[in-house]
Amino acid sequence: MSDDPGSILRLEGLRKSYNLGKPNEIEVLHGIDLTIGPHDFAALVGPSGSGKSTLLNMLGLLDEPTSGELYLLGRPTARMSDAERTALRGAQLGFVFQFHHLIQAFTSVENVLMPLMLAKGKPSREDREYAIDLLDEVGLRKYADVKPSDLSGGQQQRVAIARALVTRPALLLADEPTGNLDTKTAANVFELFRRFNQTFNCAVLIVTHDARLSASCDRTITLVDGRIVSDEVEVSQKADN
Repeated sequence: MSDDPGSILRLEGLRKSYNLGKPNEIEVLHGIDLTIGPHDFAALVGPSGSGKSTLLNMLGLLDEPTSGELYLLGRPTARMSDAERTALRGAQLGFVFQFHHLIQAFTSVENVLMPLMLAKGKPSREDREYAIDLLDEVGLRKYADVKPSDLSGGQQQRVAIARALVTRPALLLADEPTGNLDTKTAANVFELFRRFNQTFNCAVLIVTHDARLSASCDRTITLVDGRIVSDEVEVSQKADN
């Protein structure tokens, strides 16, 4: 495993158990070692029940490991306080979930701006212009002042994608990000992720069951029964590195 000090994310022996100390204790993740670099554009795949959602929660600092360590931008996080983890998550991670979790009382652009509002209060004019530019990137510029209840499910998902990118995160975690989108929009969103990856060195990890989507990524990490069973990089990427 790499000890690259420039890594975005590094896991060392990460384990996660539920019902700890009880007769029905179960270990879901069994000593995961993994490094994600700033240029990585990777897919996380595996059958249902393999531990993908649990691992995604660990990577997103939404849950704590039972043992092992997770380094985000070189900082160990396992013993951080909730406040420290929340601050680091808000500043460095972007999330696209299967369910968009938009605030219904806010407009599209206000939803996109929410991470910035939480971090620093009232957004600047430049922040708003950037948020509108992101909505334009996902084909929703004219819906900037529309509330989620007046958008389709696919449109709401695209607002959530713009929201995930507004902080220019070091790592974007996407859980089935194109599942509710038509083929053309899904391709546009994928290319938007690509541009962020290349322009801002934003590492991208996509959890997906879509074989075509994972095949389009540069790296495929396969999780089975709580263990990484393969971690494959495209030959062209190996040549480039």
